[in-house]
Amino acid sequence: MTLQLTDEEREIAAGSQGEGAAMAMRIVVEAARLLGAARLIPIKSAHIDGALYHGDSGTLLAERLVRGGARVAVRSTLNVGALDLTGCSQIRLPDQQRGMARRMMSAYAELGCEASWTCAPYQAGHRPEFGTDVAWGESNAVVFCNSVLGARTNRYGDFLDIACAISARAPETGLHLPANRIPAVNVDFSALDREFLASDVAWPVLGSLYGRLVGDAIGIITGVETDPGEDDLKAFGAAAASSGAVGLFHIDGITPEARNGEAGWQTSEIIAVSPEMVADARSRLSTAIRPDRIDAVAIGSPHLSIEEFRRLERALAGRKLSVPLYACTGRHALHWLEESRRRKALEALGVVIVADTCVVVTPIMRELAGGVLMTNSGKFAHYAPGNTGYDVLYASLEECVESAVSGRPTLNGIHHGH
Repeated sequence: MTLQLTDEEREIAAGSQGEGAAMAMRIVVEAARLLGAARLIPIKSAHIDGALYHGDSGTLLAERLVRGGARVAVRSTLNVGALDLTGCSQIRLPDQQRGMARRMMSAYAELGCEASWTCAPYQAGHRPEFGTDVAWGESNAVVFCNSVLGARTNRYGDFLDIACAISARAPETGLHLPANRIPAVNVDFSALDREFLASDVAWPVLGSLYGRLVGDAIGIITGVETDPGEDDLKAFGAAAASSGAVGLFHIDGITPEARNGEAGWQTSEIIAVSPEMVADARSRLSTAIRPDRIDAVAIGSPHLSIEEFRRLERALAGRKLSVPLYACTGRHALHWLEESRRRKALEALGVVIVADTCVVVTPIMRELAGGVLMTNSGKFAHYAPGNTGYDVLYASLEECVESAVSGRPTLNGIHHGH
């Protein structure tokens, strides 16, 4: 398929709007050619994952775009960076890397991106309308945008995301095309206990299982009678995008594209999920084998919402923690914590609030050989062993809090250990 460009797109690529805009357009055009797209399509917004420091080249690219006079042409929010610019938490990066990470974050702000620094932009007011084309990076944001909001985006990788934002174009391919959003697999949850489905512990486990079952296929989940709510759908999508290459899921009667008469979709495969499959998926989220202590708790991947902070407060009930509990969030929730005078109260109990970033992408927790990290996040459970060196114990939010109070793993109210 030959890529057809408009006269305007060709002119921008040739430099009519400056070298920065030309470079961005050329990146998008080349990506479209590689993906076999027939044309570029206009986008309404972007969410940029490329501002997390992984090495100097990313910083130098952003600064080159700035020098070339580039500016984003659509609303563009920023995913987490490598530094907590709010000063809530201490980042243990060496000076040289800290300096480059700061330069990178500054360059993206100069390009006109919003300093949101959150992996949950959809809970910070960036919610594209149903059916609109956008270019989002960050796997959990992509899957939420497609599945829960019904906007259309592919999984845009680092640097293609900012190029799309500057050119206000994306390749017409993948999940931008309605035909590619139709489910091929029916994943049936009807054999699962209703009480389990109503619990917060269920959805990261189910997401992790779902991602492994479907890979990059589009699936529709059946057998869920009650809308789990936004925070549980967020947790499900994040875990599914970590264990598989999930960019879009449907839940029959609940998510927007599976609500409007499209329930007549014929799938070529049905997978009946059994309680045994769920138990196996849950055990896979923990790498620590019956530990007798925990060293830290981390929650907030994706970033904690205001409602999740309320749940944390209820679980804490004013008790002091004996190990640090890292609560990762964005500025939208931090602002609420400060306005309502909750931040100081939580910190006095031993909660370490982490804003702009999270403990899995930048060094915040102390290095500890054989350390045990407890979490209620399927995404943290997936990435933490490789990224932090800690073994992981997966549990509900309430179990995480009980364990952080006692310093010992408390699952379902029972101390576990030797």
